[in-house]
Amino acid sequence: MSKRARVLGIAAAVLVMVLAGTAWFYWRSLQVAAQTPGASLITQDMTIAPGTSLRAVLRELQQRELITDARHLEYFLRCCQKDSTIDGADIKAGHYRFAPGQTPLEILRQLVEGRVVLEQITLVEGWRFAQARAAVEKNPAIVATLASQSDAEVMQALGRPELAAEGRFAPDTYSFAPGTTDLTLYRMAFDAQQRQLLSAWEQRQPDLPLASPDEALTLASIIEKETGLASERSRIAGVFINRLRRGMRLQTDPTVIYGLGERYDGNIRRRDLTTDTPYNTYTRAGLPPTPIALPGNDAIVAALNPERTDAVFFVAIGDGSGGHYFSATLAEHNRAVQRYLERLRQTPLPPQTAPAGGEGTP
Repeated sequence: MSKRARVLGIAAAVLVMVLAGTAWFYWRSLQVAAQTPGASLITQDMTIAPGTSLRAVLRELQQRELITDARHLEYFLRCCQKDSTIDGADIKAGHYRFAPGQTPLEILRQLVEGRVVLEQITLVEGWRFAQARAAVEKNPAIVATLASQSDAEVMQALGRPELAAEGRFAPDTYSFAPGTTDLTLYRMAFDAQQRQLLSAWEQRQPDLPLASPDEALTLASIIEKETGLASERSRIAGVFINRLRRGMRLQTDPTVIYGLGERYDGNIRRRDLTTDTPYNTYTRAGLPPTPIALPGNDAIVAALNPERTDAVFFVAIGDGSGGHYFSATLAEHNRAVQRYLERLRQTPLPPQTAPAGGEGTP
Protein backbone atom coordinates (compact mmCIF):
# COMPACT_ATOMS: atom_id res chain seq x y z
CA MET A 1 0.00 0.00 0.00
CA SER A 2 1.36 3.38 -0.96
CA LYS A 3 1.95 6.12 1.55
CA ARG A 4 -0.86 8.17 -0.02
CA ALA A 5 -3.27 5.29 0.36
CA ARG A 6 -2.26 4.83 4.00
CA VAL A 7 -2.83 8.56 4.68
CA LEU A 8 -6.22 8.45 2.99
CA GLY A 9 -7.13 5.35 4.95
CA ILE A 10 -6.13 6.95 8.22
CA ALA A 11 -8.01 10.12 7.30
CA ALA A 12 -11.09 8.12 6.43
CA ALA A 13 -10.87 6.22 9.70
CA VAL A 14 -10.48 9.46 11.64
CA LEU A 15 -13.44 10.97 9.76
CA VAL A 16 -15.59 7.95 10.54
CA MET A 17 -14.58 8.17 14.19
CA VAL A 18 -15.33 11.89 14.25
CA LEU A 19 -18.69 11.36 12.59
CA ALA A 20 -19.46 8.50 14.91
CA GLY A 21 -18.47 10.58 17.90
CA THR A 22 -20.52 13.49 16.67
CA ALA A 23 -23.49 11.26 16.05
CA TRP A 24 -23.11 9.67 19.47
CA PHE A 25 -22.81 13.10 21.12
CA TYR A 26 -25.87 14.37 19.25
CA TRP A 27 -27.83 11.24 20.08
CA ARG A 28 -26.79 11.64 23.69
CA SER A 29 -27.95 15.28 23.72
CA LEU A 30 -31.34 14.20 22.36
CA GLN A 31 -31.60 11.54 25.08
CA VAL A 32 -30.72 14.09 27.72
CA ALA A 33 -33.34 16.49 26.37
CA ALA A 34 -35.98 13.75 26.55
CA GLN A 35 -35.10 12.29 29.93
CA THR A 36 -33.67 15.10 32.07
CA PRO A 37 -36.12 17.09 34.21
CA GLY A 38 -36.03 20.85 33.95
CA ALA A 39 -34.65 23.11 36.66
CA SER A 40 -38.05 24.20 38.00
CA LEU A 41 -38.47 23.57 41.73
CA ILE A 42 -42.14 24.50 41.99
CA THR A 43 -45.40 22.93 40.86
CA GLN A 44 -46.74 24.86 37.88
CA ASP A 45 -50.12 25.12 36.17
CA MET A 46 -50.19 25.56 32.41
CA THR A 47 -53.14 26.02 30.07
CA ILE A 48 -52.90 24.82 26.46
CA ALA A 49 -55.36 26.32 24.01
CA PRO A 50 -56.91 24.22 21.23
CA GLY A 51 -54.76 24.12 18.11
CA THR A 52 -51.48 24.99 19.86
CA SER A 53 -48.50 23.55 17.94
CA LEU A 54 -46.00 21.13 19.42
CA ARG A 55 -43.23 23.67 18.95
CA ALA A 56 -45.15 26.36 20.86
CA VAL A 57 -45.88 23.95 23.70
CA LEU A 58 -42.23 22.90 23.97
CA ARG A 59 -41.09 26.52 23.86
CA GLU A 60 -43.35 27.43 26.79
CA LEU A 61 -42.24 24.36 28.73
CA GLN A 62 -38.63 25.48 28.32
CA GLN A 63 -39.44 29.05 29.34
CA ARG A 64 -41.00 27.69 32.52
CA GLU A 65 -37.84 25.50 33.05
CA LEU A 66 -39.96 22.37 32.98
CA ILE A 67 -37.76 20.94 30.20
CA THR A 68 -34.10 21.66 29.37
CA ASP A 69 -34.01 21.96 25.57
CA ALA A 70 -37.12 22.43 23.46
CA ARG A 71 -35.30 22.16 20.10
CA HIS A 72 -33.49 18.91 20.92
CA LEU A 73 -36.64 17.44 22.44
CA GLU A 74 -38.59 18.22 19.27
CA TYR A 75 -35.86 16.54 17.16
CA PHE A 76 -35.95 13.52 19.46
CA LEU A 77 -39.71 13.18 19.04
CA ARG A 78 -39.66 13.57 15.27
CA CYS A 79 -36.69 11.35 14.45
CA CYS A 80 -36.42 8.91 17.34
CA GLN A 81 -40.06 8.20 18.24
CA LYS A 82 -41.36 7.27 14.82
CA ASP A 83 -43.67 4.59 16.21
CA SER A 84 -45.30 7.11 18.54
CA THR A 85 -44.79 10.45 16.82
CA ILE A 86 -46.14 13.34 18.85
CA ASP A 87 -47.31 16.47 17.12
CA GLY A 88 -49.68 19.30 17.90
CA ALA A 89 -52.72 17.18 17.03
CA ASP A 90 -51.73 14.60 19.66
CA ILE A 91 -51.60 17.11 22.51
CA LYS A 92 -54.92 17.66 24.23
CA ALA A 93 -55.99 21.19 25.07
CA GLY A 94 -56.73 21.90 28.70
CA HIS A 95 -55.36 22.95 32.06
CA TYR A 96 -52.40 20.94 33.33
CA ARG A 97 -50.34 20.80 36.50
CA PHE A 98 -46.69 19.73 36.41
CA ALA A 99 -44.61 18.79 39.43
CA PRO A 100 -40.86 19.33 39.89
CA GLY A 101 -38.83 16.36 38.74
CA GLN A 102 -41.10 15.19 35.94
CA THR A 103 -39.12 14.16 32.89
CA PRO A 104 -39.99 15.76 29.53
CA LEU A 105 -41.34 12.45 28.25
CA GLU A 106 -43.57 12.14 31.33
CA ILE A 107 -44.87 15.65 30.72
CA LEU A 108 -45.54 14.89 27.05
CA ARG A 109 -47.29 11.64 27.93
CA GLN A 110 -49.52 13.61 30.28
CA LEU A 111 -50.33 16.08 27.49
CA VAL A 112 -51.05 13.37 24.93
CA GLU A 113 -53.26 11.42 27.34
CA GLY A 114 -55.10 14.60 28.30
CA ARG A 115 -54.55 14.19 32.04
CA VAL A 116 -55.76 17.66 32.87
CA VAL A 117 -56.12 19.16 36.35
CA LEU A 118 -59.56 18.38 37.76
CA GLU A 119 -61.34 20.66 40.18
CA GLN A 120 -64.17 19.44 42.41
CA ILE A 121 -67.47 20.78 43.65
CA THR A 122 -69.85 19.15 46.11
CA LEU A 123 -73.61 19.54 45.94
CA VAL A 124 -74.89 18.61 49.38
CA GLU A 125 -77.84 16.32 50.08
CA GLY A 126 -80.80 18.35 51.27
CA TRP A 127 -79.70 21.61 49.65
CA ARG A 128 -82.24 23.60 47.72
CA PHE A 129 -81.40 24.22 44.10
CA ALA A 130 -80.79 27.86 44.99
CA GLN A 131 -78.00 26.77 47.34
CA ALA A 132 -76.51 24.54 44.64
CA ARG A 133 -76.60 27.42 42.16
CA ALA A 134 -74.86 29.72 44.64
CA ALA A 135 -72.06 27.17 45.11
CA VAL A 136 -71.63 26.75 41.35
CA GLU A 137 -71.65 30.47 40.64
CA LYS A 138 -69.02 31.33 43.25
CA ASN A 139 -66.64 28.58 42.14
CA PRO A 140 -63.81 30.37 40.28
CA ALA A 141 -63.04 27.33 38.10
CA ILE A 142 -66.55 27.28 36.62
CA VAL A 143 -67.54 29.64 33.81
CA ALA A 144 -70.89 31.18 34.74
CA THR A 145 -73.11 31.45 31.68
CA LEU A 146 -76.48 31.17 33.43
CA ALA A 147 -76.01 33.36 36.50
CA SER A 148 -78.58 35.90 35.32
CA GLN A 149 -81.07 33.23 34.25
CA SER A 150 -84.05 31.97 36.25
CA ASP A 151 -84.41 28.35 37.34
CA ALA A 152 -86.95 27.88 34.55
CA GLU A 153 -84.45 29.21 32.03
CA VAL A 154 -81.82 26.79 33.35
CA MET A 155 -84.21 23.92 32.68
CA GLN A 156 -84.91 25.39 29.24
CA ALA A 157 -81.17 25.36 28.53
CA LEU A 158 -81.08 21.71 29.60
CA GLY A 159 -83.85 20.91 27.15
CA ARG A 160 -86.38 20.04 29.89
CA PRO A 161 -88.58 23.11 30.22
CA GLU A 162 -91.52 21.03 31.44
CA LEU A 163 -89.73 20.18 34.71
CA ALA A 164 -89.25 22.29 37.82
CA ALA A 165 -85.57 22.60 38.74
CA GLU A 166 -85.94 21.74 42.42
CA GLY A 167 -84.73 18.25 43.26
CA ARG A 168 -83.59 17.44 39.73
CA PHE A 169 -79.84 17.53 40.39
CA ALA A 170 -78.02 14.71 42.14
CA PRO A 171 -76.13 15.78 45.26
CA ASP A 172 -72.61 14.43 44.85
CA THR A 173 -68.98 15.50 44.41
CA TYR A 174 -68.24 16.28 40.77
CA SER A 175 -64.81 16.49 39.16
CA PHE A 176 -64.36 18.84 36.23
CA ALA A 177 -61.69 20.63 34.24
CA PRO A 178 -61.18 24.33 34.94
CA GLY A 179 -63.17 26.39 32.46
CA THR A 180 -66.14 24.02 32.49
CA THR A 181 -69.40 25.94 32.12
CA ASP A 182 -72.17 25.92 34.68
CA LEU A 183 -74.49 24.43 32.06
CA THR A 184 -72.14 21.46 31.62
CA LEU A 185 -72.04 20.90 35.37
CA TYR A 186 -75.82 21.16 35.71
CA ARG A 187 -76.20 18.66 32.89
CA MET A 188 -73.89 16.22 34.68
CA ALA A 189 -75.91 16.51 37.90
CA PHE A 190 -79.26 16.39 36.09
CA ASP A 191 -78.35 13.28 34.10
CA ALA A 192 -77.04 11.58 37.25
CA GLN A 193 -80.31 12.25 39.08
CA GLN A 194 -82.36 10.98 36.15
CA ARG A 195 -80.36 7.74 36.04
CA GLN A 196 -80.70 7.20 39.78
CA LEU A 197 -84.41 7.98 39.81
CA LEU A 198 -85.33 5.75 36.87
CA SER A 199 -83.16 2.90 38.18
CA ALA A 200 -84.81 3.07 41.60
CA TRP A 201 -88.26 3.32 39.99
CA GLU A 202 -87.65 0.10 38.07
CA GLN A 203 -86.77 -1.67 41.35
CA ARG A 204 -89.58 -0.20 43.48
CA GLN A 205 -91.89 -2.12 45.78
CA PRO A 206 -95.25 -3.00 44.22
CA ASP A 207 -98.47 -1.13 44.98
CA LEU A 208 -96.94 2.08 46.26
CA PRO A 209 -99.26 5.13 46.31
CA LEU A 210 -96.90 6.92 43.92
CA ALA A 211 -98.06 7.46 40.36
CA SER A 212 -94.75 8.40 38.75
CA PRO A 213 -91.01 8.80 39.23
CA ASP A 214 -91.66 12.52 39.71
CA GLU A 215 -93.85 11.81 42.75
CA ALA A 216 -91.17 9.49 44.08
CA LEU A 217 -88.60 12.28 43.73
CA THR A 218 -90.85 14.68 45.64
CA LEU A 219 -91.31 12.19 48.46
CA ALA A 220 -87.58 11.48 48.50
CA SER A 221 -86.85 15.18 48.96
CA ILE A 222 -89.12 15.26 52.03
CA ILE A 223 -87.43 12.15 53.44
CA GLU A 224 -84.04 13.79 52.85
CA LYS A 225 -85.05 16.85 54.87
CA GLU A 226 -86.64 14.81 57.66
CA THR A 227 -83.79 12.35 58.15
CA GLY A 228 -81.34 12.98 60.97
CA LEU A 229 -80.01 9.42 60.94
CA ALA A 230 -79.33 7.51 57.74
CA SER A 231 -80.61 4.35 59.41
CA GLU A 232 -84.08 5.92 59.71
CA ARG A 233 -84.62 6.79 56.05
CA SER A 234 -86.64 3.74 55.11
CA ARG A 235 -88.73 3.90 58.31
CA ILE A 236 -89.57 7.57 57.75
CA ALA A 237 -90.45 6.61 54.18
CA GLY A 238 -92.73 3.92 55.58
CA VAL A 239 -94.55 6.48 57.74
CA PHE A 240 -95.21 8.79 54.79
CA ILE A 241 -96.31 5.91 52.57
CA ASN A 242 -98.75 4.78 55.31
CA ARG A 243 -100.17 8.29 55.56
CA LEU A 244 -100.59 8.54 51.79
CA ARG A 245 -102.33 5.17 51.69
CA ARG A 246 -104.75 6.20 54.45
CA GLY A 247 -105.47 9.59 52.96
CA MET A 248 -103.83 11.36 55.90
CA ARG A 249 -102.07 14.64 55.38
CA LEU A 250 -98.29 14.35 55.52
CA GLN A 251 -98.02 17.22 58.04
CA THR A 252 -94.27 17.63 57.60
CA ASP A 253 -92.54 20.85 58.64
CA PRO A 254 -89.90 20.98 55.86
CA THR A 255 -92.63 21.47 53.25
CA VAL A 256 -94.09 24.33 55.28
CA ILE A 257 -90.62 25.91 55.52
CA TYR A 258 -90.16 25.58 51.77
CA GLY A 259 -93.50 27.25 51.16
CA LEU A 260 -92.56 30.15 53.42
CA GLY A 261 -89.52 30.89 51.27
CA GLU A 262 -87.63 33.97 52.41
CA ARG A 263 -90.21 34.59 55.16
CA TYR A 264 -88.80 31.67 57.13
CA ASP A 265 -86.63 33.04 59.97
CA GLY A 266 -85.55 29.79 61.61
CA ASN A 267 -88.74 29.18 63.61
CA ILE A 268 -92.07 27.65 62.66
CA ARG A 269 -95.03 29.26 64.39
CA ARG A 270 -98.55 27.91 64.71
CA ARG A 271 -99.79 30.47 62.20
CA ASP A 272 -97.28 29.07 59.67
CA LEU A 273 -98.85 25.63 60.01
CA THR A 274 -102.34 27.00 59.35
CA THR A 275 -101.48 29.48 56.59
CA ASP A 276 -102.18 27.74 53.30
CA THR A 277 -99.54 27.52 50.56
CA PRO A 278 -99.14 24.92 47.80
CA TYR A 279 -96.41 23.35 49.97
CA ASN A 280 -98.24 23.32 53.32
CA THR A 281 -98.89 19.64 53.97
CA TYR A 282 -100.82 20.55 57.11
CA THR A 283 -103.49 22.31 55.05
CA ARG A 284 -103.29 20.24 51.86
CA ALA A 285 -103.52 16.51 51.24
CA GLY A 286 -101.03 14.52 49.21
CA LEU A 287 -97.59 15.48 48.02
CA PRO A 288 -96.49 19.07 47.35
CA PRO A 289 -96.30 20.14 43.69
CA THR A 290 -92.51 19.75 43.39
CA PRO A 291 -89.58 18.43 45.39
CA ILE A 292 -88.38 20.71 48.19
CA ALA A 293 -84.65 19.88 48.09
CA LEU A 294 -81.98 17.80 46.34
CA PRO A 295 -82.51 14.21 47.51
CA GLY A 296 -79.60 11.81 47.46
CA ASN A 297 -79.81 8.35 45.97
CA ASP A 298 -80.36 6.74 49.39
CA ALA A 299 -83.44 8.88 49.97
CA ILE A 300 -84.79 8.00 46.52
CA VAL A 301 -84.28 4.29 47.16
CA ALA A 302 -85.95 4.62 50.57
CA ALA A 303 -88.98 6.38 49.08
CA LEU A 304 -89.48 3.48 46.67
CA ASN A 305 -88.58 0.73 49.13
CA PRO A 306 -90.07 1.90 52.43
CA GLU A 307 -89.86 -0.11 55.61
CA ARG A 308 -93.06 -2.02 56.38
CA THR A 309 -94.25 -0.45 59.62
CA ASP A 310 -97.47 0.32 61.48
CA ALA A 311 -96.20 3.79 62.38
CA VAL A 312 -97.99 6.86 61.07
CA PHE A 313 -96.33 9.40 63.37
CA PHE A 314 -92.81 10.31 64.38
CA VAL A 315 -91.27 13.00 66.54
CA ALA A 316 -87.70 13.90 67.41
CA ILE A 317 -86.35 12.22 70.52
CA GLY A 318 -84.59 15.45 71.38
CA ASP A 319 -81.40 13.95 72.77
CA GLY A 320 -79.15 15.40 70.08
CA SER A 321 -78.82 12.11 68.21
CA GLY A 322 -81.08 13.16 65.35
CA GLY A 323 -83.26 10.13 65.99
CA HIS A 324 -87.04 9.93 66.15
CA TYR A 325 -89.69 8.09 68.13
CA PHE A 326 -92.19 6.32 65.86
CA SER A 327 -95.82 5.73 66.85
CA ALA A 328 -98.72 3.76 65.42
CA THR A 329 -101.45 5.61 67.35
CA LEU A 330 -102.17 9.24 68.11
CA ALA A 331 -102.23 8.58 71.85
CA GLU A 332 -98.77 7.02 71.73
CA HIS A 333 -97.54 9.87 69.57
CA ASN A 334 -98.90 12.51 71.95
CA ARG A 335 -97.03 10.88 74.83
CA ALA A 336 -93.84 10.94 72.75
CA VAL A 337 -94.40 14.63 72.01
CA GLN A 338 -94.81 15.36 75.72
CA ARG A 339 -91.55 13.55 76.48
CA TYR A 340 -89.85 15.61 73.79
CA LEU A 341 -91.24 18.87 75.17
CA GLU A 342 -90.14 17.98 78.69
CA ARG A 343 -86.63 17.24 77.44
CA LEU A 344 -86.67 20.48 75.48
CA ARG A 345 -87.63 22.49 78.56
CA GLN A 346 -84.74 20.92 80.46
CA THR A 347 -82.19 21.46 77.66
CA PRO A 348 -83.35 24.01 75.07
CA LEU A 349 -82.28 23.13 71.54
CA PRO A 350 -81.59 25.55 68.67
CA PRO A 351 -84.52 26.02 66.26
CA GLN A 352 -83.06 23.80 63.53
CA THR A 353 -83.13 20.77 65.86
CA ALA A 354 -86.82 21.13 66.73
CA PRO A 355 -89.06 18.15 65.86
CA ALA A 356 -90.26 18.03 62.31
CA GLY A 357 -92.68 15.93 60.34
CA GLY A 358 -95.38 13.43 61.08
CA GLU A 359 -96.27 15.20 64.29
CA GLY A 360 -99.74 16.42 63.48
CA THR A 361 -103.10 14.84 63.94
CA PRO A 362 -104.73 12.72 61.21
